[in-house]
Amino acid sequence: MASPSHRRRSPRKWRAALVPAVVVAAVALASYLLMALRPDGNSTAADAPTTPVTASRSKALPTAPSRAPKPTPSPSKPSSSPPPATTTAPPRASDSPSAAASASATAPPAGRIRPGVTYDGIATFYDTGNGDGACLYGPTDDVMTAAMNHADYETSRACGAYVRVRAAGGASVTVRITNECPLPCAPGQLDLSAQAFAELATPSAGRIPITWRLLSPGTPEAPERISIRYKTGSSSHWCGIQAVGHRNPLARLEVRDGGGWRQLRRTEYNYFLSEQGTGCGGELRLTDIYGERLTLDDLPVRPDVLQPTRAQFAAH
Repeated sequence: MASPSHRRRSPRKWRAALVPAVVVAAVALASYLLMALRPDGNSTAADAPTTPVTASRSKALPTAPSRAPKPTPSPSKPSSSPPPATTTAPPRASDSPSAAASASATAPPAGRIRPGVTYDGIATFYDTGNGDGACLYGPTDDVMTAAMNHADYETSRACGAYVRVRAAGGASVTVRITNECPLPCAPGQLDLSAQAFAELATPSAGRIPITWRLLSPGTPEAPERISIRYKTGSSSHWCGIQAVGHRNPLARLEVRDGGGWRQLRRTEYNYFLSEQGTGCGGELRLTDIYGERLTLDDLPVRPDVLQPTRAQFAAH
C-alpha cells in the first residue's frame, strides 16, 4: 500500500514537467505568431532597408517618352539649275546656264517664265484681228505676236514678254506676248499670229512642236522707251496703271506713298490697281525681272492716253 506522502509527490512531478513544456510551447507559439504577422514571412533581422513607396511607384508606372522639339523647316534653297521642262511641269534648264546667272541676285521672282530657260511646247496659230488681246495693249500693226497659254500667262505676268520661238527644222521667229490662250492650251503652248506661224511652217501643218526662250531684245524689236497709260475711269481717287513697251517682263509697279513706295496689285487684264487712289498721278517705279528699277516722274491722270517716258530697261 502506497504511503500518503508518495501520493502527494506525484502531482508535483507532473507540474514540474508540465511547466517547462508550456513555456516552450508558448515561446514557439509567440515566434510563430510573429512570423505569421509579417507580410513577407521573413525575420526582421534579415531585412534590407525598406524602399520608399514613391520610388516603387516610379518604377511601376511607365514614364511617357520625352519628345524632341520639332525642327523649324528651313526655307528650301533654290536649285542651282532650273527644274526639268515638260508640257505639264516647270521648264528644264537650258544647256547654257550663263543667261540665267546674268539676272541680279536681288531680282524679284520671275514667275514661270525665267531668263536662260528653254521651254518645250506646241505652236498653233489664230486670227489676231486688229492685234488687241487679253493684255489690253490696244490695236496694233505689229503682226509678230502670240497668245501665251493660261498657265504661263500667270495672271498677265507674261504680258509684253518677247520670246524666240524655234521649230524642229531650225526656223525661228521672235514674237511679243499680247494675249492669253485659254484652256485647252497646255503649259508650254504658244498660239501664234498667222504671220508668225508662217515663219516656222506652212499653215497646213496647223500644229508643230517647238522650243522657246525668253528674249531681252535690243531695238528695233523693242521700243526705245516705255509709255504709261491710265485706265478708263481713272482719277485721283481710283486708278488703273499700265506700262507699255517694256523690253523685259515687268515684275512690279509701285507708287509713291508718303515717304516710301507701295506695290500695286496686278490684274489678269494687265493693269495695276490703286483702289484708294494712292499715288494716282504721282511718281511711279517699275522693276523688271532682272531687278532693274526705273523711277518715272509725275504723270497726269489722263485715261486711255499713252504717255511716253524717257525710260527703258537694259537689254540682257
